[in-house]
Amino acid sequence: MFLKNLGVPELILILVIAILIFGPGRIGKIGAELGKGIRGFKEGVTPEKDKEADESNDVGEDTKEDKA
Repeated sequence: MFLKNLGVPELILILVIAILIFGPGRIGKIGAELGKGIRGFKEGVTPEKDKEADESNDVGEDTKEDKA
């Protein structure tokens, strides 16, 4: 795979080219949209019963912290 040979200088060069093409403001927007897309994909892939278990665990943890 070609990504094995990607080092720090190559990544810096890619970043500089991306900034020249898109501009610094737009890079942040692209990153935010990418993050939202990945988060949405993870939520879509996670089964419903796992989501319910996670939500019930979160509620239990909140009540433990309130008692302390």
